[in-house]
Amino acid sequence: MTTATNSIVTDMALAPDGHLKIDWVQAHMPVLNRIREQFEKEQPFKGLKVTISLHLEAKTAYLAKVVKAGGAEVTITGSNPLSTQDDVCAALVEDGITVFAKYNPSPEEYKELLIKSLESKPDLIIDDGGDLVSLLHSERKDLAVNVRGGAEETTTGILRLKAMEKDGKLGFPMVAVNDAYCKYLFDNRYGTGQSVWDGINRTTNLVVAGKTVVVVGYGWCGKGVAMRAKGLGANVIVTEIDAIKGVEAYMDGFAVMPMIEAAKLGDFFVTVTGNRDVIRGEHYKVMKDGAILSNAGHFDVEVNKPELEALSSSKRTVRRNIEEYQLTDGRKVYILAEGRLVNLAAGDGHPAEIMDMTFALQAMSLKHVNDSYQSLGNTVVNVPYVLDEQVARFKLESLGTSVDALSDEQKAYLDSWDEH
Repeated sequence: MTTATNSIVTDMALAPDGHLKIDWVQAHMPVLNRIREQFEKEQPFKGLKVTISLHLEAKTAYLAKVVKAGGAEVTITGSNPLSTQDDVCAALVEDGITVFAKYNPSPEEYKELLIKSLESKPDLIIDDGGDLVSLLHSERKDLAVNVRGGAEETTTGILRLKAMEKDGKLGFPMVAVNDAYCKYLFDNRYGTGQSVWDGINRTTNLVVAGKTVVVVGYGWCGKGVAMRAKGLGANVIVTEIDAIKGVEAYMDGFAVMPMIEAAKLGDFFVTVTGNRDVIRGEHYKVMKDGAILSNAGHFDVEVNKPELEALSSSKRTVRRNIEEYQLTDGRKVYILAEGRLVNLAAGDGHPAEIMDMTFALQAMSLKHVNDSYQSLGNTVVNVPYVLDEQVARFKLESLGTSVDALSDEQKAYLDSWDEH
């Protein structure tokens, strides 16, 4: 591991490859490019320190460069041990951003890197899953002294934030970027849908057509995973705890049943719930020989690995990012990417054009927090609709198209109640 300009990265010699990756995504992120131009002129973060914890690959790197272009002193770290790309980290150091990240650190190293990223005592943060916020509210409250607020990327992180808010423990405003239309409609659905299957397919090199895919959870991510599985020719089963979502999945053309029944039928399993133990011991006992398990939720708790190990006589790595568990009765079950985010731990994450919109929301939400933190209160804040719509308009413009606008007469008609 290399220490450079107060950064901790694996190898600075990897930087040229990282620059190529960042240049590629920058060329395919027109919305973020437009926001960068605004930030360079307006300097909304001049004199401020920003700490970012996201899946540290090329698209995230470009977001960090955009925030830096707005005048910030940027420090960045990863949000998952297996999604950090060492060449991208090295490139960011050369671009003047402080980096504390490496691929596959131990749990102790991972936590230490998170803490080091906060030692600058940031004014603003961008979090993914709530690890930064958790540290700032627990063992490292001393590092939160300057925090005005921040933005959270994921469903998992927002659940943690809302629990803190409910208990009166949240110490600063956090924008729920995941709940914005341009996040969940496109990133969660189309981004997750494509990147999950990119990760599974490149890792397994197996055909999906004709197989049975079990999608665990039918939120926006689950919708995307199921839709793409169907497009690949799979028979899709959805499991849910929400009856309304179950009806929705059924009407979308998918089989719906409890996990204990689906476990008997699945060839591929993808968990996207944000909850723990959605695949566990009772399910392993009835699975097919050769079942392949993967997770696309933030933490590696959705597939219960300890219970699988307890049922197994042996475990071995049979291919990069594939662990084989041989059960005591001879059946084999496979877990991809250690049960971590399969689209990032075993792939490159969402397409650049998708993250263009999400990271545009992140950048604009960070500016919103900085402009308004004194009036927002210590709450979980929605992305203002005007920002959400602006990102969509920028996206349409980048595609060479637009939408209609209401006339004054139409606006008056919609605002009236007595002359219809």
